[in-house]
Amino acid sequence: MSDAIENQEEQILSEETVKETDKKCPNCGATVVFDPASGMMRCQYCGYSCELPKAENECEICEMDFESAMHTESFDWGKQKKEVQCKQCGAVGIYDALETAAVCPFCGSTNVMPAANENTIAPGSVCPFAVTKEQASEHFTNWLQKKWFAPSKAKKSARPESIQGVYLPYWTFDAQTTSNFIAQAGFDKKVTDKDGKTSTKTDWKHVNGVFQKSFDDVLVMASKHYQDSGVKACGSFDFSKLVPYTPHVIAGFIAERYSIGLKEGWTSAQSTIQFHLHNDISSYIRRRWNADRTSSLKFSTLYSNITYKYLLVPAWISSFKYEGKVYQFAVNGQTGKVGGKSPVSAWRVLLAILMGVGAIAVLYFLLSN
Repeated sequence: MSDAIENQEEQILSEETVKETDKKCPNCGATVVFDPASGMMRCQYCGYSCELPKAENECEICEMDFESAMHTESFDWGKQKKEVQCKQCGAVGIYDALETAAVCPFCGSTNVMPAANENTIAPGSVCPFAVTKEQASEHFTNWLQKKWFAPSKAKKSARPESIQGVYLPYWTFDAQTTSNFIAQAGFDKKVTDKDGKTSTKTDWKHVNGVFQKSFDDVLVMASKHYQDSGVKACGSFDFSKLVPYTPHVIAGFIAERYSIGLKEGWTSAQSTIQFHLHNDISSYIRRRWNADRTSSLKFSTLYSNITYKYLLVPAWISSFKYEGKVYQFAVNGQTGKVGGKSPVSAWRVLLAILMGVGAIAVLYFLLSN
């Protein structure tokens, strides 16, 4: 038992907050946090507001060279904890090692921790929240109401529990691709047999060539923690709204360090690129040779000019209970789009099937008469 306690204590790290943490209102002394509705720093008590402080480095948000990156490994933060002393009330809170921003559970002040350590990469930019907590709850309610297969009882009673604003770590990758390909191009033609029946016959031709395409901002979630939360289904982000990373932007929200490293993220990005290349090359073959279809496509790809960005994107994360089961969902903190799973009524599914069968039967009857 003592060994287990000792091992647990070894996992608790000590970390201090950054100097910008817990910005105070000059009027009432309350904590000033980033306000999604106005895009400014705002006091929730007296209404004081001020412009978001500018980043220390005024250069534009830039792409980083992949080949020269020093820290590319993934991390398993799951068992590690860290203690952080609140500068406002002095209480010591225990957080997951991957968290870089949180709210003190004792006094409610913001705690912003270093965004990186000596072994990790620091975020270069942030996509700020534009959707408020109240708007996120409303988007969830509207989303659930539109789920036709969701039980009526769930639509009436489901409420988001402990909805939290979270800045999630993401990688984006840019790359120039050059692909050598071989494939079969198909050319359709109408043929009529001796009985006068018409059918389609496809003549196949071997083709090969080189296809080039640039990819921009291929997005990869860098968190293992929220993979099944619905974040992936809640839509894309407008990266033209990125701002340089500063601790002020994430104050008042939860924020995470990445657990999926740069190298693992690039492997995932390549899978996405390969999927798109297959479709793009197939379309190119049909245009280039005026073909009707393609088959047996094989290609190999050379990547060049690979760059990346490490950024934080906003999401409202929550869940709701229905008949003892928990359903997670996420709301895009920039657009309000909702992703997640909802309960399904077996009766509604059965009704839909019966309606479909009935429609087919009526159509068959009309056509046969």
